[in-house]
Amino acid sequence: MSKSSSGFAANVLKLVTGSVFAQGLGVLAAPVIARLFAPEAFGVAALFASIAGIVGVVACLRYELAIMLPKTDEEAANLLCLSLFFVFIITGISALIIFFAGDIIANLLNSSEFKKYLWLIPAAVFISGISLPLNYWNSRTKQFGRLSIARVISSVVAQSTKLGAGFAGFVSGGVLIGTGILGQIVSTFILGGQICRDDRRLFKAGIRWEKMIAGLKRHKKFPIYNTWSALLNTASQQLPTIMLAFYFSPKIVGFYALGKTVLSMPMNMVGGAVAQVFFQKASEAHYRTGNLSKVVEEVFKRLVSLGIFPILLLTLIGEDLFVVVFGARWAEAGVYMQILGLWIFFQFISSPISTLFAVLEKQNYGLFFNGVLFGTRAVSLIVGGMTGDVRFTLFLVASTGVVCYGFLCFWLISKAGLPVITPLYQIVKYSIYSSPLLIVIALAKWPLGVQEIGVLVLGLCCLVMYYLPVMIQDEELRKPIYMFFQRLGFVK
Repeated sequence: MSKSSSGFAANVLKLVTGSVFAQGLGVLAAPVIARLFAPEAFGVAALFASIAGIVGVVACLRYELAIMLPKTDEEAANLLCLSLFFVFIITGISALIIFFAGDIIANLLNSSEFKKYLWLIPAAVFISGISLPLNYWNSRTKQFGRLSIARVISSVVAQSTKLGAGFAGFVSGGVLIGTGILGQIVSTFILGGQICRDDRRLFKAGIRWEKMIAGLKRHKKFPIYNTWSALLNTASQQLPTIMLAFYFSPKIVGFYALGKTVLSMPMNMVGGAVAQVFFQKASEAHYRTGNLSKVVEEVFKRLVSLGIFPILLLTLIGEDLFVVVFGARWAEAGVYMQILGLWIFFQFISSPISTLFAVLEKQNYGLFFNGVLFGTRAVSLIVGGMTGDVRFTLFLVASTGVVCYGFLCFWLISKAGLPVITPLYQIVKYSIYSSPLLIVIALAKWPLGVQEIGVLVLGLCCLVMYYLPVMIQDEELRKPIYMFFQRLGFVK
């Protein structure tokens, strides 16, 4: 089995390159798709993704996380097969629930249209469940380039099919649902095929029921704590979509879904890649080299430096962005994005760090945190929903998210051996760096009354002006950029 010797920056680059390309296709296609599909269609697709996501995240009972931890590949291979075994069980259970309670679910969500697509939920759970352990196996074997390619192909298939169907006049929520599933099927087949090609002998020689049972017992904290923790975490993430449908309408859900998607896009582009590489690096640092605190400090600093300005920028000019890019009918989605900005930032910086629950084997604390997160978010949505004011509801959700994710981040960093002042200092430092540019944009937007397109252009210029000194000061952030241009042949 070949294992890449590439460093942290090179591995992040491989994933970010694929993510940038995949997300870039989404960015380019989004304005067209938003004009082809109505907010109600986005709302139906968002409801489907929420329910499928809640079930799919526990399809392996979280044994996929354990794949990263064993010293031997044979033990990890048995954990992968154990994960796949549970995927079949959870898929079967989800199919029974949909069969017997599908009508009740659709009625609670105020969407007769959504009822048509409930039968696809078990299929979505099955595909996403299989893809989870395959992704972690490739992370363990440092096949980050393979993951990057799979993401690109998945995005190409999903976006091109979505556009083709939209131009052909098929603009229902079912099209958005089906194309998403199709993209994931293609990605899963690519990863599965390459793993079978490279590691077939290992799996054939090493997989045994008794070893799978031993792995089940050795890593029992994952189903006992991580399953419920992940379920609560994902449910709390998807709860706004479900509760907005319950209290308001699929149209409001559509506004929320597009606003949150655009807001999360730049964060997911980098954060997802960093999280996957960080988990591998943190596991290695904790169990082998003993320098976990240094790894955590370096990664947190870069997360803050990369994430804080674009989020604050989108919070400031969200409505202008949506009017220019998506059309006037999506202006409300831009307002929602402005309300949710700080929540998404704290989620971005804490998401990679949260893998420390598994690395430090403190899954019970992760379960407690996610229980608190779910409870506070549910209360926020219920209180806000009862007022009938969707903007106030989202403000309550964002506020509780900032508090919960901020506390999570600081607590985990302290458990990794760093003082709490360390993350606080980085957030204050890069907030100060951002302030002059944000003030310029605010002055142009309000006292000077610059039009939406002008504000958007100014925002892009300020984005470049922010990142230049950040890149100059941090050599590790320059490495992926240099390597990217080196691959393109622009530098030697």
